[in-house]
Amino acid sequence: MISPAGLTRLGCLVAVLATVGLLPWLAHRDPALTVLRARSAEREPTEEALSAIREDLGLDAGPLSLLGSWASDLLRGDLGTSWVSGTDVLPSVVAGLQVSLGLMGAALGVAIVLGALLVTPVLVRGRGSAGAFAAMLAAVPEFLLATVALLVCGVWLGRLPTAGWAGPEYLVLPAIALGVPAGGLLGRLVADALPAVLDERWVELWRGAGVSRTAIAGAALKRVLPPLVPQFGMAAVGLTGGAVAVEMVFAVPGIGRTALGAAKSQDLPLLQGSVLALLLLGLVAGVAAALTRRWLLGPALRDAGLTLPPARPVRAHPAIPLTLFTVLAVTIGWGLLRDPYTVHPAARLAAPTWAHPLGTDALGRDVLARLGHGAASTVGTAAAICVLSLLLALALGFLPGVAAGAADIANALPPVIVGILVAAATGPGTGGAALAVALISWPALSAHAAALVQEVRASAFLTAQRAMGASPLWILTRHVLPSVAAPVARHALLRLPGIALALASLGFLGLGAQPPAPEWGLLLDESRAYVERAPWAALAPAVALALLAGLAVSGAAAVRGGRRVRRAAPSATKPATKKPATKKKGASVAV
Repeated sequence: MISPAGLTRLGCLVAVLATVGLLPWLAHRDPALTVLRARSAEREPTEEALSAIREDLGLDAGPLSLLGSWASDLLRGDLGTSWVSGTDVLPSVVAGLQVSLGLMGAALGVAIVLGALLVTPVLVRGRGSAGAFAAMLAAVPEFLLATVALLVCGVWLGRLPTAGWAGPEYLVLPAIALGVPAGGLLGRLVADALPAVLDERWVELWRGAGVSRTAIAGAALKRVLPPLVPQFGMAAVGLTGGAVAVEMVFAVPGIGRTALGAAKSQDLPLLQGSVLALLLLGLVAGVAAALTRRWLLGPALRDAGLTLPPARPVRAHPAIPLTLFTVLAVTIGWGLLRDPYTVHPAARLAAPTWAHPLGTDALGRDVLARLGHGAASTVGTAAAICVLSLLLALALGFLPGVAAGAADIANALPPVIVGILVAAATGPGTGGAALAVALISWPALSAHAAALVQEVRASAFLTAQRAMGASPLWILTRHVLPSVAAPVARHALLRLPGIALALASLGFLGLGAQPPAPEWGLLLDESRAYVERAPWAALAPAVALALLAGLAVSGAAAVRGGRRVRRAAPSATKPATKKPATKKKGASVAV
C-alpha cells in the first residue's frame, strides 16, 4: 500500500511534468515557430516550413496527445527524440546529470570543509555560534562569486581553466562558487544548534570522566544533526539543479544548463527528460536524508525516549544588528533621494566621487540611486515570501506524511526552471519571479518543522503529559507549537537573504524584473560584463545582500528566541485525568 507521502510525490511529479509539457501552450506561442528558429535562425518562417514542423512533431494532435505519447514511451524507458537536434534525449540527460553530480560532489566537499571550519570554534569554546560572517557567506551570489573567481583565477592569474568540462581542474572554480554559500548556510545551522547541546549535563559528566574532546564533539554532532539532515539533503540537490547560473558562467554542460537551453528553445522532450532527472534526484536525496536521520536517532524516536535540549538561544550584542541596520538604512535612504534612471553618457563607469558615491554604471546612471530604489522590490518581496513560507511550513510540519513528498518535488526544482514556467504563463517580471520563488522556498522550513514536531511528540515529558490526562489541544498549543515555532522562525529569518538572492538570480537570468528597473539581480547582471573596469557597480548590490544576511542573523540572535515550555509534574493528590494547571514548575524544553 502506498503511503501518503508516496501518493503526494507521485501526484506532484505528474503535475510538474504535465505543466512542463504544456509550456509552449502556456506561453501562447507557436511551438513550431520556436523550434524552427532553434533549428535554423536564418530560415524564413513560411507557412510551408511551419506546417512541415507541426506534422513532423505531431503538434496538430494537441498537447494532451503529446503528453500521452511521451508518457507511453517513458514506461518503455524511452525519453523521446529532441525536437531541435533530432538525437535521442536519454544520452543527453545522462551526460548532463553525470556532469552535475560530479560538480555537486566537489561543491559539497567545499561546503563541508567550510562548514567544519565555522563549527570548530563552537566545539572548542562550547558556546557562541558561527556569527553573522557565516550568513554573509551564504548570501554571496553564486553567479557573482563565479564571475570574480573567473576573473581573478582564470584571467589575472591564468592558473585555472575558465570554461568547459574536460578534466578535474575544470571543477575547481565552479565548485568554489557553489560551495562557499552552501558551506556558510550549513555551518551556520549546525553552529547555532550546538551550544544548547554542549550545555547539557551529559557533556559535563563525560568531561569529568576524562572522555576526549574528539569523542564529545562527535557525540554532540550526532545529537544535533538529526533535525538538520533534511537541510543537508536539500542543499545537495540545490547544488545540482540550482547551479544554472554558475554553469552558464563557466559553460559547464550540466543538467541545469541543459534544461534551461531546452526551455528557451521549447525542446519539450529534452526539457521533460531533464526535469524528470532533477525530480528523481530530489526524491532519492529526500529518502536518503530520512533514512540517515532515522539511523542517527535510533530507537529513541520509536520508544519515546528523546530528551530535548533546553532553550538557550545564542545572543548577539544589540550593537551588531543596529550597526548593520543603520548602514543599510542610510545607504538605501540616501539612494532613494536620487534619480535612478537619468543617463549621463559623459560619466559612464565613473569611479566613486561625492557626486556619485558608489560610481556609475555603463550608461552613466547613479549606482547608489539604483541600489536604493531596488531595495523595495528585492528586500520587500523577499520578506513577504519569507513570512508566507514560515506560515506554510508550520502548517505542513504537522502533516509530515503529506508534506514530505511535495517538499521533495519542490526542492528538486531549480528556481530557474520554475521561473521559466511561471514566466511562460504570466510573462517575466517581479510578480512572476516572486511567485516562482514562493513555490519552492518552503520545503527547507517544512522539513525542519516536521523533524522538530516528530521529536517533540516523541519526547519523554509529553508521554507524562498524556498520562496525566492533558488534552491534545493543550499539548499542541502549550508545548509542541511553541517548541517548534521559535526555531523555525529563526531559520526562516536566516533564509531571508537566500530568498532575496533567488529573486536576484532570476533577475540576473532575465526572468525577473526587466530593464530599466533598478532590481538588485539586474544590477548584478548589467555590471557583470564590465566588472574588471568598474567593480563598484557589481560590489554594491553584492555587499548589500551580505549586509542583509548579517542583519537577519544578528537580529535573530539579539532578540531572545523561543518560548519556554513548562513540564507538568505529576501530582499524587490529583486525579490523573485532570488537565495540568496553568502554572507548573519544571525545566524548559525547546528545539
